[in-house]
Amino acid sequence: MHLPPSSSYTPPYETLAQKLTTPIDIRGRTVSSRIFLAPMAGINHLAFRESIRSFGGCGLLFTEMCSAKALPHENPAISEVFRWHPEELNSLVCQIFGAEPITMARAAQRIEKEGFFGVDLNFGCSVSAICKHGAGAALLRNPDQALAIVKEVRAAVSIPLSVKFRTGWEDKPEKALELARRLEDAGCDLLTFHPRVAPDRRSRRPRWEYIKAVKEAVSIPVFGNGNVFTPEDGLKMLEETGCDGLSIGRMAAARPWLFALWTGKLAGPPDTAEVLLSIHESCCRHFGEIRGLRLFKKILPYAMAVYPFGHRMHARIRSAENGQILKELILEVFADNPQPSHEPNGSLMV
Repeated sequence: MHLPPSSSYTPPYETLAQKLTTPIDIRGRTVSSRIFLAPMAGINHLAFRESIRSFGGCGLLFTEMCSAKALPHENPAISEVFRWHPEELNSLVCQIFGAEPITMARAAQRIEKEGFFGVDLNFGCSVSAICKHGAGAALLRNPDQALAIVKEVRAAVSIPLSVKFRTGWEDKPEKALELARRLEDAGCDLLTFHPRVAPDRRSRRPRWEYIKAVKEAVSIPVFGNGNVFTPEDGLKMLEETGCDGLSIGRMAAARPWLFALWTGKLAGPPDTAEVLLSIHESCCRHFGEIRGLRLFKKILPYAMAVYPFGHRMHARIRSAENGQILKELILEVFADNPQPSHEPNGSLMV
């Protein structure tokens, strides 16, 4: 990771690595790292996870959110979202969204049957296409239904059960604290909390103090999520909130090696151009050239957000109409060895 030119600057890698590599128990199963890949729609497919796994350091990988209604019928041979390497299953969690308890439970049973580490319930997505069906963050307006889903899923499977949720639809943490307690009572093994209100699509900074309040309200592990861009951010979240670990989304899309770097498995960042070319190759290998290029371009804004002229770099590479042109443009853009910023450009981290 490129750091500011200051001889007095010492990144907190050692302290952070010690905290992140302390094993954690989740429903009787030991996870060796306390930094997880957060679910991201359109990003967390097999090819992207392949890149993260190649570097190491990530405790649990999460799929992108899968429709509970569709999942029992998904064919892993052709599905974009429900496909995996057999060797990653022991550290892979499948996230599902839905509004009906029985539908969510049936999906969870398929997930358990396939051998996933666990199942994660999405109670946080505020996209209208999800909420209008009563799923995602819409369940925060209907906590009784959310609890019914958790109880039904808990009764249906024995694998670890987690929930990702946010503050709610109003900036009132009391409701989130009450829901956290009820989720634990209903059988949840782990909570990932994003301290923003549902209408706030990252327009304001997350309220990390709410993570601390959620952690203090329950006895199960709580992972914090939201605006962790640097190792300093990661250490600050752990120390200020007391949360049990970090759930990293957008910054992982920008730097898939982040998990290895922050846990001390990697001494320094790899060549970004090589990583991008490798991810594109994996996308095409698993999904074909046309679909692979489309999926790769979803990752590109995040990768470019960490550069001072990221908008220009992104526009240049994104213009590629096929894999060969893409490769040429990536090599061209990175030929002058552009140096990343310590923090990303927020306008590209959408």
